[in-house]
Amino acid sequence: MNCPDCGNEQTRVIDTGASADGTSVRRRRECQRCSFRFTTYERPGWESLQTKKRDGTIEPFERQKLRAGIERAVEKRHVTEKTVTGLVDDIESELQDREGRIVSSSLIGELVSEKLRTLDKIAYIRFVSVYKAFAEPEEFLRELDAVLDAELDDFEASTDSQ
Repeated sequence: MNCPDCGNEQTRVIDTGASADGTSVRRRRECQRCSFRFTTYERPGWESLQTKKRDGTIEPFERQKLRAGIERAVEKRHVTEKTVTGLVDDIESELQDREGRIVSSSLIGELVSEKLRTLDKIAYIRFVSVYKAFAEPEEFLRELDAVLDAELDDFEASTDSQ
């Protein structure tokens, strides 16, 4: 670390501690040449997002993996390639805007579910059946009923306003 006063490269750490918010390390330094004291902050930095899986492992975020999951859900539906790209862009952008660089796979799944639910109900059902790992037909039926109930509520609301 160069001294901000004289530019000397030789500085030494005289005190170290966590920042008030706990997201960085605060270091008090002193220049070896001019004895100027200053504070630096070290924060973890990653080149890209990291995904925390259900089993606790952390791996790099893979845009192509996200895209593949969405493409499987919209397969043989009237959803264009451009729409899929826009969906992937939106989700990645939302993840990048988050404060932390590590995002849980469950958060990614929730974002995809939310976007697919408004885009295409069948694609949504396909995605959540895999994402939520339905084990029984009743779970599938409950989710389908929730989608149909929401659709019915939307229909009734639109006819009431006319």
